[in-house]
Amino acid sequence: QVQLVESGGGLVQTGGSLRLSCTASGRTLSNYRVGWFRQVPGKEREFVGRVSRNSDITSYTDSVKGRFTMSRDNAKNTVYLQMNSLKPEDTAVYFCAADMKPRILAYDYWGRGTQVTVSS
Repeated sequence: QVQLVESGGGLVQTGGSLRLSCTASGRTLSNYRVGWFRQVPGKEREFVGRVSRNSDITSYTDSVKGRFTMSRDNAKNTVYLQMNSLKPEDTAVYFCAADMKPRILAYDYWGRGTQVTVSS
């Protein structure tokens, strides 16, 4: 249905910034709720933030509030995750996910992830 590809990961120092991209093909991403998640190998995947369907309304986990910002560029069929004031604890593989269920905040479509490493 919809295919997702993350990009923009890399290595940064503490306090630095990165912008991750989630680009979709096969469907119009603006019609989907899009979430960002992160995972450290061997540990549970953690919710980072989401943007609502057909909307710019966002929600974030407490640990990234004030530092991370999601946005849409519908012309590019892309959702961004701007990450500022990065900390070593932010090191993880970051995944984007999409779904269009109207109320249940589950995700059926996932990208393969992009690595973010924050050096101390």
